[in-house]
Amino acid sequence: MATMYDVPADALIEALAEDLEERLDEPDWAQFAKAGVDRELPPEQEDFWAVRAASLLRKVADRGPVGVKRLATEYGGGKPGSNRYRVAPDKRVDGSRNLIRTILQQLEEEDLVETAEGEGRRITADGRSLLDDTAGSVLEDLDRPELERYA
Repeated sequence: MATMYDVPADALIEALAEDLEERLDEPDWAQFAKAGVDRELPPEQEDFWAVRAASLLRKVADRGPVGVKRLATEYGGGKPGSNRYRVAPDKRVDGSRNLIRTILQQLEEEDLVETAEGEGRRITADGRSLLDDTAGSVLEDLDRPELERYA
């Protein structure tokens, strides 16, 4: 049986996003919200909400139990220096915590993630099953000879 570690992360996230797109509802404000302080505009990707949810589900499964603050750090970036000529070095800033928190709450409603008191969020058995089933289907569809030993 394939696990999430047996397939490339980008292929797994893409396949998970297709499944989660039907299960999760994007809030009205999401099309206007930036993904972090370092961004200038909101995301232009059509399925951004589903892709970010799939990525968060994978990160919670990999690093869990994990809190919103640590996840925001992982989705952050560099904000340009604040002076006119951009001579000041970039500052490290976090990603949008509201966006991450809202997606995690939706994943909790779908029973894919649960709250561990005082520790953050961790994946449930249903979430692990979804990840492993998706990884199995991705592994079958991949046309990469170096991964055939896992099939």
